Amino acid sequence: MKPTAAPFVKSKLALAVVTEPERTETAWNAGGPAGAREDALRLLLQTAADGGMALVATRPEGDVERLLGQAWPFPTPFQVTVRTVPLSEGPDRVEARARRSLERMGLPRGDTLLIGQASDLAGAEGRALWDRLLALKDRGLFRRIGFCATMEDSPALLARRFQPDVIQLPCSLLDQRAHRTGLLDTLAEAGVAVHASSVFADGVLFISGDSLPPEMAVHAHALSRIRRRLAEARIDPMQATLAYTLGLPQVSAVLASVASAAEVRAVLAASHAPAPAHLDWATMALETGLPESGAAQSLNHRAALSRISSAA
Repeated sequence: MKPTAAPFVKSKLALAVVTEPERTETAWNAGGPAGAREDALRLLLQTAADGGMALVATRPEGDVERLLGQAWPFPTPFQVTVRTVPLSEGPDRVEARARRSLERMGLPRGDTLLIGQASDLAGAEGRALWDRLLALKDRGLFRRIGFCATMEDSPALLARRFQPDVIQLPCSLLDQRAHRTGLLDTLAEAGVAVHASSVFADGVLFISGDSLPPEMAVHAHALSRIRRRLAEARIDPMQATLAYTLGLPQVSAVLASVASAAEVRAVLAASHAPAPAHLDWATMALETGLPESGAAQSLNHRAALSRISSAA
């Protein structure tokens, strides 16, 4: 099924708050004025709410959950997805930390609880871990449960085994494998909601020339070609990747990583920009036409796909 126009942008566009120093505003810095970080996040959330965004994806690392709890608009229009800590910390810790995530955000319940690493389900303790999530769902702490996966995790097989409500998958203009392999159709037929992550492909479409990360240098020509085609079509990379992912009917949420209210405004503006109907999305995929011979080339290719398709 081809991507279509996205008439329900507001219902599909979601956000994940990031705090990397190179992206955050001065207000996020720990050494800033007291309360400045909370004020910056409060403005970010209010901007998202005003734009119709209703889902926030969180992670257990760092301080974002606590900051969110201090910054929600009241009454909050947001639902949240929570990710588990690795199973290596023990199943009791996984369950306790999921409960703690809700406490830190000041929420009585969450929308979705996601196992942070699909590989945790593949091991001997996978079924016991899943039963823990089912129990939390049965108690009403989370409405839905699922897991984060990459294409290499065989998500369709895991979906048949565990019957999740939601799977979070990397999907972007540069990495279209979930769509082109039919995986999205398979999951949709099974009644699994798909949340698309890594939609900006780690920002490599916004970088050119010598600024590219080393593992992406081999693809500099392909990236330049994609940017040129987008420029000829009078659409910028952010507009293009949002048009592609929002236009996938099998995807119920598109996660945009944002670090400031300004980035939220840019994402909202890009999501509403019309995409030229004549664009052939398939020609924009980075894996199309890449060299397949040679061990070094294969390693470079895997490193590149790993960078743009992290389940983070």
